[in-house]
Amino acid sequence: MSVRILIVEDNATNLDLMTYLLRSFGYSTSSAQDGLAGLEAAKTGQYDLILTDILMPRLDGFEFAHRLKGEPGLARTPLVAVTALAMTGDRERILASGFDGYISKPIEPQAFKAQIESLLSERDRGKSSDHR
Repeated sequence: MSVRILIVEDNATNLDLMTYLLRSFGYSTSSAQDGLAGLEAAKTGQYDLILTDILMPRLDGFEFAHRLKGEPGLARTPLVAVTALAMTGDRERILASGFDGYISKPIEPQAFKAQIESLLSERDRGKSSDHR
């Protein structure tokens, strides 16, 4: 079965780029253009990884993370911020807010691929240790 990734991003250019890259890497993608739509998509689909922007309308990435991690069936789904926030302390604040990873914008295709593969292998290591 193909790895399924949900992309929650309000900027069409960034959404198109991530979708294109992930599909070219062989992943199956779905998308939502704001946090509320992303939360609904996460609840109705089974995703191996969720990528979300932080600064979005209707529900920002921080509240999205809080709500997602509060859902028993979704709390263990790896959640990664893909954001242009780059002020001192932003990365730490994002990770402390429940995100499992952080990818900075602008996206560089080769680095993006390596980061996604690393996050998915961490997820797989966690799944295998759950069964021991």
